[in-house]
This record gives sequence, structure tokens and C-alpha cells, in this order.
Amino acid sequence: MDSMPIMLVGLYVFILATLAGKEVITKVPPTLHTPLMSGANAISGIAIIGGLIISAKADMANEPIVAILGLVAIIFATINVVGGFMVTDRMLEMFKKK
Repeated sequence: MDSMPIMLVGLYVFILATLAGKEVITKVPPTLHTPLMSGANAISGIAIIGGLIISAKADMANEPIVAILGLVAIIFATINVVGGFMVTDRMLEMFKKK
């Protein structure tokens, strides 16, 4: 099968997902934005697991780019998870009694 129709379908899905995501995000009230984003950042744990699996199965001799991209995914997803929990912790500190 020709790869061009597959690329067009992928581009079509990406554009629709972008438009749908923008529509959903703009409807979220500001008071709910931070807790929702903190929870969404925790989902990056899935990307960490995926990066670990990809990096573990990559053959450094034949496919060094795969291992490097897996490592980059692990690093960025870890930053996202830690940042999400830091924001959540900071937000919860505001509700503690003084």
C-alpha cells in the first residue's frame, strides 16, 4: 500500500484532534484548569513507561536514534510528571489553614 494515503489520514486525524482539543480546552473554566492540567501531567507516566520499553528494546549498534529518542521521551515525560505534581502541591498549599 502506498504510504501517501496513510500520511494523509494521519494528518487528517491530527488536525481534527487539534481542533477538538482546542474546543474542549477553551470550555474549561479557569478555576478547574490547574487541577485538570496536574492530572493530565500525571498521565505522562505512560510516556515514561513507553520510553523505557522502547529504549530497552533498541539495538544501539543498529538503531541508535531509537534509543536516543526513547531517552529524550523519558526525560521530557519525567519533567512533565514532576512539574505537574509540584503545581498540584503548590495549589493544595493554598487551601491549608494557617
